[in-house]
Amino acid sequence: MFLHFGVNTFSDSEWGTGHENPAIFNPIGLDANQWVNTAVEAGVSLVILTAKHHDGFCLWPSKYTDHSVKSSPWKNGNGDVVQELVNAAKAREIDVGLYLSPWDRHDPRYGHELQYNEYYLAQLQELLNKYGSVKEIWFDGAKGSNAPNMSYYFTDWFSMVNELQSSINIFSDAGPGVRWVGNENGSAGSTCWSTINRTSLSIGNGSIVNYLNTGDPRGIDWLPAECDVSIRPGWFWHKSQSPKKLSQLLEIYYNSVGRNCLLLLNVPPNSTGLISENDIHRLKEFRSAIDTIFSTNLAEKCFIKASSQRGGKGGGFGPENVLDSDHIWSYWAPRDEDEEDHWIEFRGTDEGMKFNVIRIQEAIGLGQRIKKHEIYVDGKRVAQGTTVGYKRLHRLEEGIVQGQVVRIRIRESRGLPLISSIGLHFDPFWHPNEQ
Repeated sequence: MFLHFGVNTFSDSEWGTGHENPAIFNPIGLDANQWVNTAVEAGVSLVILTAKHHDGFCLWPSKYTDHSVKSSPWKNGNGDVVQELVNAAKAREIDVGLYLSPWDRHDPRYGHELQYNEYYLAQLQELLNKYGSVKEIWFDGAKGSNAPNMSYYFTDWFSMVNELQSSINIFSDAGPGVRWVGNENGSAGSTCWSTINRTSLSIGNGSIVNYLNTGDPRGIDWLPAECDVSIRPGWFWHKSQSPKKLSQLLEIYYNSVGRNCLLLLNVPPNSTGLISENDIHRLKEFRSAIDTIFSTNLAEKCFIKASSQRGGKGGGFGPENVLDSDHIWSYWAPRDEDEEDHWIEFRGTDEGMKFNVIRIQEAIGLGQRIKKHEIYVDGKRVAQGTTVGYKRLHRLEEGIVQGQVVRIRIRESRGLPLISSIGLHFDPFWHPNEQ
């Protein structure tokens, strides 16, 4: 979950000018425990806060600038939003990430390359030293029109991050831990590789968005994509805006989580300092819908067989592994001998099964392998796709399917395909003819 919060929350803007008076920041009811409890109930495992956005206002009392919470009336200048979030998250055992905007529309050092980069490094060091373990640090390449040729010393920044917190994930257009998916609508490519070539990437380069969106089967760097999108039209809270419909959020889920990506959903706190009730309500609907769809797996009641299995019967790589609870290290593996066609089949009762979602997951700990696959129900092809990765979700375009035999064919893969989990699910919220 992303938490966009700052002076923009009070000025009703998306991009602050940098000239805002810190006195406007006064979230009198701020409760980071409410943010974190909302995240936990929605099934979120990591929350990322905009510690500083483009306006330059800092949500912690930085010793390197007065343009921060210490110059605001909130808690008489003694508040620290970052610390409150860290404390709340620790109590509920979820992870914290931070976003520190490279673009700063307030600080006079911006545009003076060496001075500003030193200032930025100092604030980065402050955040990573003061607030304990940070699981993800979020960078972008945003620049101001007043200094379009401004250079950011990303290599130095990343070195400091790794020196201070070696287990952290660094997010940017070029990783090196997590890559941007190339858009802000929460949609990965229908082909989405976790691999890519970092030498082909640069931060802030808009011409590579398609490459970011699909990844690269020949890529030598493991750099899975993260899909960032807001629950509302804007990134910051605006009184005039409402959360997206449940159907839109589910579409986002299928196009992100269902395409081998992580979903980073922005839920902005309001000017009181709380996540709004209508956003909480929509999140609960969203969580409930996901649970409704995926809590029942019709494949578990099926007779299962496969084209072959490594080591023969009792070898530990049988097709029954796709129905156990281990979605990483337990998997079906076909024989090593060259075969043109690997398949796994589920046969239901004579009455047949009613479903409209098919889930496939690779044993991602051993790499991403599948390049092309097809799905047949009673001999009729109902879906086809390219990559699978950690999770691929197919919502059937023709709607509900009723059938007895489901066969998943792996038409092409890099090495042997290793499938860890398969599900046949019913989504009662999916009405393709109404889209």
